[in-house]
Amino acid sequence: METAKRLPVHMEEERAIRGPMDLPFLILVVLILSVGLIMVFSASYASAYYTYDNPAYLFFRQGIFALGGAAAMIVISFMDYRNFRKWAFLALVASIVLLVLVLFIGKTVNGAKRWIDLGPFGFQPSEVAKLAVILCFATMIEHYKEKMRTLRYGILPFGLILGVIGFLMFKEPHLSGTVLIFATGAALMFVGGVRVGWFLGAGLAVGGAAWVLVNNMGYAMDRINIWKDPFIDARDKGYQTIQSLYAVGSGGLMGLGLGRSRQKFLYLPEQHNDFVFAIVCEELGFVGACLVLLLFALLIVRGYWIALHSRDRFGTLIVIGITTLLALQVFLNIAVVTNLFPVTGVSLPFFSYGGTSLMIQLAEMGIILSVSRQMPAKPAG
Repeated sequence: METAKRLPVHMEEERAIRGPMDLPFLILVVLILSVGLIMVFSASYASAYYTYDNPAYLFFRQGIFALGGAAAMIVISFMDYRNFRKWAFLALVASIVLLVLVLFIGKTVNGAKRWIDLGPFGFQPSEVAKLAVILCFATMIEHYKEKMRTLRYGILPFGLILGVIGFLMFKEPHLSGTVLIFATGAALMFVGGVRVGWFLGAGLAVGGAAWVLVNNMGYAMDRINIWKDPFIDARDKGYQTIQSLYAVGSGGLMGLGLGRSRQKFLYLPEQHNDFVFAIVCEELGFVGACLVLLLFALLIVRGYWIALHSRDRFGTLIVIGITTLLALQVFLNIAVVTNLFPVTGVSLPFFSYGGTSLMIQLAEMGIILSVSRQMPAKPAG
């Protein structure tokens, strides 16, 4: 009898990354990205013409970043995602350094210092911090295993990381970004095995702290009052919410038609950014908006499916983290546009204008595709 020859470890690992990427997930990403680019052009051409004397200026910029992000997504999908363990803590340290720098050299927009201006473009360090936290938490949870049920290993190191990043983002201030990072980190800790009792206690503590902060932060309390009744300051702080609701309501069932929005003609602020979904509702109507939400829902469900079928725990954790972050951003953005939540600075993934954030989102999709390429093969027959 011939003895089967075993391949060296490095060759077995190389073979493991030669599987096909998850085609349904890739198709959904491309569809959402394509619709998002169309809506960026439709929503931005009036303001781009007014500001830059070129109605396609913002669309072309977003398109360039989309091509770069798509290329990065494909390249990352062919990488072995297990190597991200080596970079997780370096990414975390880099994100903390960037969050400190933005407090000193950041660009102030609408009273918040969240951007680092690099000339041709700028970026928010919080976008880097989101991915860094996911990679770092996934690495730590995989390493600690059963120790995640203890205070020393399952709570303290994770709480310290979230506390440092949360404090730096609070100083910008960037409350919505802080909520996203805390919620994503909590989801990973829950999946990692932290006892439910810790979450109940943390929930009460965070709720109490949030109540104190909101009542002592003028801008946060103003947003809550405007959320309750935007017409109490219809010409200033409630203006954006009111114009958003006008856009959503005027779309009706089938919409006014692609490109026929009225609110984008300098009535609705941030019409191509945080409030682009209001233009989707106005132009494509209730039916079109539901189709967009269906695409996002399918992408999120497929992401969790890939997480459940991952080859190892590390792959499961990073896909759960990225997919949960995506789901939270979609929910919060649409909740703000429809005035279900007070106005925050949460953009709609793949739709809102913003080149660096789009590239990071596509890179995250590349990580999920990398995990999908290493899923165990189905048994033959």
